[in-house]
Amino acid sequence: MEKKKILLLGTGGTIASEMGDSGLQPELNSEQLLRYIPDISDICQVACDQLFNLDSTNIQPKHWARIAAAIRRHYREFDGFVIAHGTDTMAYTAAGLSYLIQGSPKPIVLTGAQKPIGFETTDSKQNLRDAFTVAASGMAGVMLVFNGKIILGTRARKTRSKSFEAFSSINYPLLGLVQDGRIIRYIRPEARAVPQFYDTVNPRVALLKLLPGMDCGVAAFLLAHNDALIIESFGVGGLPSYKAGDYYEVVKNGLEAGKVVVMTTQVENEGSDLAVYHVGGAIKRNLPILEAYDMTTEAVAAKLMWILGQTTDQRWVEDLFYTPVACDILKV
Repeated sequence: MEKKKILLLGTGGTIASEMGDSGLQPELNSEQLLRYIPDISDICQVACDQLFNLDSTNIQPKHWARIAAAIRRHYREFDGFVIAHGTDTMAYTAAGLSYLIQGSPKPIVLTGAQKPIGFETTDSKQNLRDAFTVAASGMAGVMLVFNGKIILGTRARKTRSKSFEAFSSINYPLLGLVQDGRIIRYIRPEARAVPQFYDTVNPRVALLKLLPGMDCGVAAFLLAHNDALIIESFGVGGLPSYKAGDYYEVVKNGLEAGKVVVMTTQVENEGSDLAVYHVGGAIKRNLPILEAYDMTTEAVAAKLMWILGQTTDQRWVEDLFYTPVACDILKV
């Protein structure tokens, strides 16, 4: 049987880094990465496309659009796609691609490493092998494969900064595992016969993590300079009221000016529920804010950027936000 054809898209990151004068920086291209894992030819046929070579700290929404455009351009030629990416913002890119490429029946797999591929002790080679195994498996949709875990693109988060067990699936089960070159599938993501591609994102989305006693002027500034604001509140969610009319009035004024405000939680698991306490229920009843529920902050940010790239109509924004895409939101 003919082996599946997989396209490796290089974007930089630790996996492609070498030591420079001031620390690790991306140097290797995708073809050079493949030389470290010649046994990939036992899994699939691979072609390479180097899109850019960046530390993922420098990757922006415009780069998500470039990756999506490359996949769109080559979609008919290949059976699956592997994206070698830095770990620090990989969860944001995975979420962004989940909105820019919806319902893909072909696998789109992001992977990377905590140690460069040229290091003696590295997770790069195994992560790449696992990613190609998944990309050649016929699984569907955008996924992140790391340390043997297969994580849905809208549910991934980097939860460890140094260890190989870097990523977790938040508020959603793993899609499966890769063990000894074999896939153990738990969930089969839904897919369309033909994917829906998008090419426009609006990066004017800000994130505010509340601190006890933080002045509301920060929220006012972010609303003035962006089209949407995500507020990471405490516990199940709410706005503080240190004095009459502070955060409530700032959010109210922003909404009246046509801005989008989403309330979420700083707590990693189980999501928000604004109806529980007065500090959340009052704003939920009286203001047209959106609530993230069980979505990750990474998915909320990427989804807003995608939505605002399509429309600024507040009713349509709300409808799109609460419409599940790639199982990004379950509790509405």
